[in-house]
Amino acid sequence: MTLPDSSTQPTGHTVEKIGGTSMSQFDAVRKNIFMNPALNGHYYQRVFVVSAYSGITNMLLEHKKTGQPGIYALFSDAEEQQSWRDAFDALRARILEINRDLFSAHGEQQIAEANLFIENRLNDASKVLEDVASLCQHGHFALSDYLQTVREMLASIGEIHSAWNTARLLQLHGLNACFVDLSGWASSKHVSLDENIQRAFEGLDLQTQLPIATGYSHCEGGLMAIFDRGYSEMIFSRIAVLTGAREAIIHKEFHLSSADPGIVGESKAVPIGRTNYDVADQLANLGMEAIHPRAAKGLRQNNIHLRVKNTFEPDHSGTLITRDYVSDSPCVEIVAGRMGVYAIELFDQDMVGDLSHYEEKFLSQIMRFKAQVINKDLNANTITHYLSANLKTVKRIQAAMAELFPDAEINVRKVCIVSAIGSDLKIPGMLARTAKALADAGVDILGVHHCMRQVDMQFVLDEEDYNTAVKAMHSQLVEVYNHGRAIKLA
Repeated sequence: MTLPDSSTQPTGHTVEKIGGTSMSQFDAVRKNIFMNPALNGHYYQRVFVVSAYSGITNMLLEHKKTGQPGIYALFSDAEEQQSWRDAFDALRARILEINRDLFSAHGEQQIAEANLFIENRLNDASKVLEDVASLCQHGHFALSDYLQTVREMLASIGEIHSAWNTARLLQLHGLNACFVDLSGWASSKHVSLDENIQRAFEGLDLQTQLPIATGYSHCEGGLMAIFDRGYSEMIFSRIAVLTGAREAIIHKEFHLSSADPGIVGESKAVPIGRTNYDVADQLANLGMEAIHPRAAKGLRQNNIHLRVKNTFEPDHSGTLITRDYVSDSPCVEIVAGRMGVYAIELFDQDMVGDLSHYEEKFLSQIMRFKAQVINKDLNANTITHYLSANLKTVKRIQAAMAELFPDAEINVRKVCIVSAIGSDLKIPGMLARTAKALADAGVDILGVHHCMRQVDMQFVLDEEDYNTAVKAMHSQLVEVYNHGRAIKLA
């Protein structure tokens, strides 16, 4: 296809991403997305970016939530070489099991074809790991020099597997799907991310072909070095920008809703019909990404609308996220939060009048140990940072700060953050109403953050109060308005 420059008008196609949990239920994905009857046979003018099947990337790298080591984490530890080999064998068995489940209805030959494709990639990857391990037994070679490249290689396997399978399965169902491999598996040259995408899509005809692209792309500098596990959303975003998509769509296994239905109840959580990229950024800061902030930036700058849809409710219009949307009247669109947050409080009487010096040193240690700052507060002699990190990292930061400021008091406390978010929160008395709702629910407020931008209001609470606080805030700020089928239908 001919790729437009940034000055051209968007064409009529969409670029769509399917999440890993949805990908693991292919029959539903095929019926609800690829071959939805509502399309009336118009299956083309769409580009798809697919994630790895649920759980595969955790096996390849490490578990995203628990930190349980996968192949990469075991290989990088280098204490016991057999452990990563055993993990690799488990991955291979799981991938072949997925293939059998997906292709069994199409016969043994199709299963064998799918297995042959991914086995070639797995064998290549296994040989690379063995070669690197052998090389690093010599004193002149350090394992740390190769780890980022190894991580990139392993990460790509999951997306290669799901993209090839999806293209082949759609071909077996009569669609002219094509596998677009952005992984650079056999590439002898490093190119930029944009150049790699442009080369891959050159010559494709979106009128008659249905591209299924890997959610990982090879590029100079490495994709995971910048985006880590958010890499597939960056691929999705750049394809949408470079091909001039009229709309970008993410298919998830749930609606983007006013709160977690598992906490407030499915009957009380309301899908969000409209919101903006500013709200999406606030969600990302709490670890509840609608889309990675860097991926959203490209869409926002090119004024490409993003729609988040529920795979299993294809007739629902989902959530439309745009650059300039502001609700007609101020309202809370979502109550969201984050558990497992650590508050590190630095108190020093000598800080008065010298806040910037203390803050610079504090931030340098947070960056040194690669913790994520969710929020902070300060007064004349105290700075508190709220961090997303494990306890080991937090203790390291605390120890480093104690060395820098031996006369200071440094306290650590595990907390949670619950936030009311919306495109316009200029609601008179909202803070008082929310504080009363929390007090009535028996929740003690440890801190409040409400900035002048009026898009979010955060409450710092004891971690055990998280569910109670979400329910209380959602009841007072959302449920009382009886929004119906969605908050501002798209």
